[in-house]
Amino acid sequence: MLRVGLTGGLASGKSTVAEMLEELGAAVLDADEIVRALYREGGAGAEAARKLFGDAVTGADGRVDRVRIAALIFSDPAARHALEASIHPLVRSERDRFFAESERRGVPVAVVEASQLLEARTEADYDRVLLVMAPEEERVRRWGEKGGDPEDARRRISAQIREEAARERVHDVIWNGGNREDLRRKVEELYRRWTE
Repeated sequence: MLRVGLTGGLASGKSTVAEMLEELGAAVLDADEIVRALYREGGAGAEAARKLFGDAVTGADGRVDRVRIAALIFSDPAARHALEASIHPLVRSERDRFFAESERRGVPVAVVEASQLLEARTEADYDRVLLVMAPEEERVRRWGEKGGDPEDARRRISAQIREEAARERVHDVIWNGGNREDLRRKVEELYRRWTE
């Protein structure tokens, strides 16, 4: 089984690529979903966030408020690194369970979509790492279409690894600057190469 890490900057199209890979037969896990579960009330991630930042990052329901924590960590690199040091090992444990289960099921390719894969320096944990890239203004536009603030998008993009540096640490790159059909063709071609 091929273990693939799928990453890319904010609104680059990672989730769309993951969806297409799943349609082609890959098993897919979204690391953000793991983080959301960890941030639920009583979750290990919620506890870690409270220890680091106090009640300022939790909502009335006891869950971590992702908007509050994002505002904090994307404006303070030290806070971001402290939180990542607590959360990433928990995510890796879930990822390893996913890989074991996927292999048991006999799937040819198992993909973990993880926006912080390179920042966490976990690329060596995968057989292949796929980077999805798109023009920055297009990414900001997509973020706005989902209800996000353009300035917040730019702040998040500037906090992420630079694309030039990212390219040097991955095996495959998909440029998502065209339409959906163009993207699908690129994903199908890459999947074919992986499975042949």
